Amino acid sequence: MRFVLFYHSLVSDWNHGNAHFLRGIAAELLERGHRVDIFEPANGWSLQNLRASFGEAPLKAFANAYPTLTSTSYHHLNLKKVLADADVVIVHEWNNPELVAAIGAERQFAGFTLFFHDTHHRAVTARAQMQAYDLRFYDGVLAYGRILTELYLQVGWTRRAWTWHEAADIRIFRPLPEIRQTEDVVWIGNWGDDERDAELSEFFIQPVKALGCKAAAYGVRYPAEALEHLADAGIGFRGWVPNFQVPQVFATARVTVHIPRRPYVQALPGIPTIRPFEALACGIPLVTSPWLDSEGLFTAGKDYALARSGKEMTQYLGAALADPRSARERAANGLKTIRARHTCAHRVDQLLEICEGLAQ
Repeated sequence: MRFVLFYHSLVSDWNHGNAHFLRGIAAELLERGHRVDIFEPANGWSLQNLRASFGEAPLKAFANAYPTLTSTSYHHLNLKKVLADADVVIVHEWNNPELVAAIGAERQFAGFTLFFHDTHHRAVTARAQMQAYDLRFYDGVLAYGRILTELYLQVGWTRRAWTWHEAADIRIFRPLPEIRQTEDVVWIGNWGDDERDAELSEFFIQPVKALGCKAAAYGVRYPAEALEHLADAGIGFRGWVPNFQVPQVFATARVTVHIPRRPYVQALPGIPTIRPFEALACGIPLVTSPWLDSEGLFTAGKDYALARSGKEMTQYLGAALADPRSARERAANGLKTIRARHTCAHRVDQLLEICEGLAQ
């Protein structure tokens, strides 16, 4: 089959956490012999910021990391030509409403299956923005959490919706035991729009400071005040790291933390975002701040440790550093869960089943 995918960006993951999953799905489809054409705007926000900060070098590194993946950048699209022989079209929610509507309009006169793919909290936290998307002619929505699936159906934005969780691309995200550990604790994530400032202090900065351990932070959009807090706790700030190099970063540390943004914790229970999938796929012990795994993706206490307060985070991190054997056992359980249930191959299986069901 021919899949046509409209992404905000394939080649840039600067402040674009969905890139891991979007790339993994495309790579999996290609490996199975499908034709995959990916389109991204030439002036995409993520790509613009990446180039402004680092030039062309990250794009060359991406091509080396994903030799089978390419995209077509555009200023304007001839949609009739692009979609002429498509079988399945997926439009990610980072695209502008005008393009979303135009692709839907083409669906009226063509035979392809058309999905809108939502991987954000705006449907709950910024409904007016999401109401601007015209999904009348879409076959349905792929939402990355059950609460989003139910919302789309309840408010009538779509006739059909399926829960399509993110997952790990285990071609890239895997344990790398050959890399020497040089850090005790590592955090990978962006500071981000006042959505977890207090949580980062409580669940990362203060525990590291209390333990006096060696730690590092990676990400973008850290204001000067945040950098001062990191430095005060003795945490090294490493800046942006390409998503496909995250496994190497995890391999240098003994334990990592996951601190979800407040909108996900409060409004979207059951959606962990991509970081836990990444960490568990890489076999690193994981401690998370509070989030409700209402869909039973993992098993708290077995696959990862769940800290309900900064005090508990300090205790769990200290225990992982003092008893690495137990920490490794928990990490092994998490890795087993990923490989059994949460890989991009599992999600492609689900996607193909949905398409088959629509064709009947």
